[in-house]
Amino acid sequence: MAYGTLCGGFLSEKWLGQPEPASIPDWSRSKYKRFIDTAGGWRVYQGILRAASTIARKHGVSISNVASRWVLEHPAVAATIIGARLGENEHRDDNLKVFTFELDAGDRDLLDNAFAEATPIPGDCGDEYRKPPFLTASGDLSHHLDAIPSVYKAVPVPGREDRLRVSSGSIWEPLAGYSRAVRVGDRILVSGTTATHGSNRCVAPGDPGAQATYILDKIAASISALGGKMEDVVRTRIYLKDASQWEPVSRAHGRFFSKALPANTLIEAGALVGEYEVEIEAEAVV
Repeated sequence: MAYGTLCGGFLSEKWLGQPEPASIPDWSRSKYKRFIDTAGGWRVYQGILRAASTIARKHGVSISNVASRWVLEHPAVAATIIGARLGENEHRDDNLKVFTFELDAGDRDLLDNAFAEATPIPGDCGDEYRKPPFLTASGDLSHHLDAIPSVYKAVPVPGREDRLRVSSGSIWEPLAGYSRAVRVGDRILVSGTTATHGSNRCVAPGDPGAQATYILDKIAASISALGGKMEDVVRTRIYLKDASQWEPVSRAHGRFFSKALPANTLIEAGALVGEYEVEIEAEAVV
């Protein structure tokens, strides 16, 4: 379900041929103006608008319809979320026209040529809030990220001055007598971790890719609580219930470690305890 498909209203006739605004008073448009700047600036954006306008006139629709149609024709897209300001700008009748036409090869070529002038936006959907260059209305959010308290708390190991440990609150840790992660000197060792939320709820049963993502988030939180980062990880081990599900799990691993590139082992372990498709452990050197 794609959002931001009209770039906060920038993908419309209203902005075609207009000079670049000196300031944007609207919070939403401030965010999308940062996307325009990162993609190559006002000149590139106007080139895309002109291409979309040519296609819109050809089909008797609006530039916004062309933008929505282009997004909807991607195989991975099931729907688009179109914003509305009730009582101000709703455009319900206009938005329905998106179902009255399809883009042909000439339309796509025209848009592709305009896109070729642009700089690709880095990252994946939602990365504007998670990674540089933080394409939000307020800009760089890294100072906010540093201020967020860790979800886990590091506690000293009694009688061991050089050791700290964290618990994730699962019922298994006190039962079996282990910690989610332990820091010894500059080494952080994270136990085999499953997609368990709270004390015992399995997250995303039957979906190994989603479970791997949740697990790696837990591992990241554990390492952070002990003073490390995912970039410090030097070794991971992945245990699969079914080896045929290696790809979605590997892709999740790749998203987290595309820069760190730790040593890794991936094996089929067979039946895992509970509804879990995958279990992952990690080691970091700070």
